[in-house]
Amino acid sequence: MGNSKHLGLYLLAPAGIFVILFFLAPVILTGIFGFTNMSTATGITGGSYMVSESSMRPLRSHFGEEALADQLMQRVYTIDEAGLQAAAEAGGDAAAIRELEARFLGQSFDRRRDVEVAIKSLNARPSSTRAIKLISAEFERSVVNTRFDTPEEMLAAIAGFGIVLNNAQTEALVDVAYTGWTFTTQNFKTMLELPDTKKTLINTLFYVFATLILFNTGFALVLSISTHYMPSRPAGFFRSIWLLPRVTPPVLYVLMWKWLAWDTGFLSVILEPLGFAPRNWMLDTPANAWTFIILINGIVGASMGMLIFSSAIKAIPPALFHASEVDGATRRQQIWHIILPQLRWPILFITIYQTLSLLTSFEYILLATDGGPGGATEVWALSTYLKALSNYGGALQYGYGAALSLVLVVIGISVSLIYLKLFDFKNLTAPPKIE
Repeated sequence: MGNSKHLGLYLLAPAGIFVILFFLAPVILTGIFGFTNMSTATGITGGSYMVSESSMRPLRSHFGEEALADQLMQRVYTIDEAGLQAAAEAGGDAAAIRELEARFLGQSFDRRRDVEVAIKSLNARPSSTRAIKLISAEFERSVVNTRFDTPEEMLAAIAGFGIVLNNAQTEALVDVAYTGWTFTTQNFKTMLELPDTKKTLINTLFYVFATLILFNTGFALVLSISTHYMPSRPAGFFRSIWLLPRVTPPVLYVLMWKWLAWDTGFLSVILEPLGFAPRNWMLDTPANAWTFIILINGIVGASMGMLIFSSAIKAIPPALFHASEVDGATRRQQIWHIILPQLRWPILFITIYQTLSLLTSFEYILLATDGGPGGATEVWALSTYLKALSNYGGALQYGYGAALSLVLVVIGISVSLIYLKLFDFKNLTAPPKIE
């Protein structure tokens, strides 16, 4: 029993490990990755050094080394032992290879065509053009598109071609030839420069606060207060109805909304006789898209607030309602002076929780509109997902996506602190002055 005072810590250790592995570690790694240029092009485990057309562009534009870039991109054709052996292993004519070795070993050519001319001059030259090209291909010598594990290997290969580099050229070449990821603040500079960033931020703020005020908090309060004044059985029935969207699989739930909005769906069927042409109501205009997005998310979100608020109202002593009725209070006065003051803490909890949830949620938007039409409903979390994990081109930007996520974390924390200040959290949770 000597360690009994540490028993609580021992019991909480598994939970602590879980929090570190699945909460703190991902957040920390996201913050680190946000300051890198990690992408599908760089990989995630490091990179190699390679002279390529893409790496030579910054060497020309940023460092002004156009002549060096042209030298590095040149291909030389050298008749050497390695090429002769490779040509023989590739199935080249043995007699032609022997004569080529005897007459041209050690000679270099600037163009492949010159090598093919030399092969055609052989007495034992191959009979077909294909066979000549098969042999000539083995003598190409170049550092272009060749991967080197270290800069030393790359520089040694370049020196083997007689290219001499000064210190400035060496540093520039090592910089542009590295194919792996590096630490950088460019993600945040890009974020500030792109015009889509402002549009996505505005979309996010509109989506979060419109859904929150209209449904997740506002309509949830209406539902909980309305059912409070109903008999228990009908109240339980209506609460159960509002829980159905939350327990429905998201794919099926959104599919039903799409069926409602399709050009052959329910809305078009009932509105066509009234003179409205069939159309996809969900994607027809940005206004329609936002209407459906808020409805889809809001109806799901309202159910949680309804449960929390209903439980909090039931916890209010019935004597308060009875006394108010004796004093002649109306239902509106009971709501304003009894229910809402008692719901400050639940309202704060739901407001913060649902704000953070809406900031990071995008699955219903992805399933319903995929950010369309024309990016009109693309919110910050969806943009992060598309940049880092899913796009049609396949060029995933892990570092930029992590930077977007990091900004989302900062926004979430800032909004939460504002809520705590507005709701006077310190006084709200202060112990009662009279026990």
